[in-house]
Amino acid sequence: MITDIESATPALCRLHLGNELRHLRQKAGLTSTQVVKKLYWSPSKLTRLETGENSVVEPVDVMALCQIYGADEEKTELLKGYAAVTKRKRDWWQSTEYRPVITPGFRAYLGLEATAVALHNYESEFVPGLLQTEAYVRATHQSAHQGLSEEEIARMVAVRMTRQEALRREAPLKFAAIMSEAVLHRQVGGPETMRAQLAHIVEVAALPNVRVQVVPFKAGAHPGMNGAFHTLQFHDREALKPIIYFENLADAWVSRRQSDVELHEETFSELQAIALGPQESLSMIKKAMKEL
Repeated sequence: MITDIESATPALCRLHLGNELRHLRQKAGLTSTQVVKKLYWSPSKLTRLETGENSVVEPVDVMALCQIYGADEEKTELLKGYAAVTKRKRDWWQSTEYRPVITPGFRAYLGLEATAVALHNYESEFVPGLLQTEAYVRATHQSAHQGLSEEEIARMVAVRMTRQEALRREAPLKFAAIMSEAVLHRQVGGPETMRAQLAHIVEVAALPNVRVQVVPFKAGAHPGMNGAFHTLQFHDREALKPIIYFENLADAWVSRRQSDVELHEETFSELQAIALGPQESLSMIKKAMKEL
């Protein structure tokens, strides 16, 4: 539950609202299909509400659901308050500057990342996004998204840079990043850009809320070889369960399935065990800088 709704972000309100609505529906013994038939809604509308993906939630929709679920007056007013925040405020990624270059799947992730208290990220091909420099971001997008205009690429770079503010906000995101040694030797943007990128990783790793590790080639086969992933954890683990995020060239999506969450949390723990420790990892990064 949010103790101060007025100061809460729309993203946090949407997540709590969706979680509360899902629990109320389940407590009432109703399926999603039964609910949407009663309200003449599309199935996707209820799904978006329960997963916090709508940018704006109408209080009248919340009232209709609470009536069907038999929610008491106090609970109904609380949930209407959450919805009201989404109508009064906008998250930064909802601005006209950023919306054109943010896919629906990635937009959903940004809301999760903005409200998470901890983020674990394994990367095998790229420097983790929250550790990337502007030049590195630009070079990766120019390669992966050929055909985009310079203006579109500039917006994508701005999105990445704005996301990184989470590491230095008032209650900073606890960020643990693990990357393959291959990431250190892939010269994205050329030697100068890569040298500056590695130096930036060393700088950010000095923050008390950031932990960086490298999986060396000598570790051999490991569970991270199946691909990159993010796990997000929230302040109230019972109310908001951890979530897994994946992305590829075409799209981005999240999974709330408990089996997926447990698998990837276990995998990240295994990667932490086989990776070099933070100090050894920084030494490897500095060595890679010198080789450039």
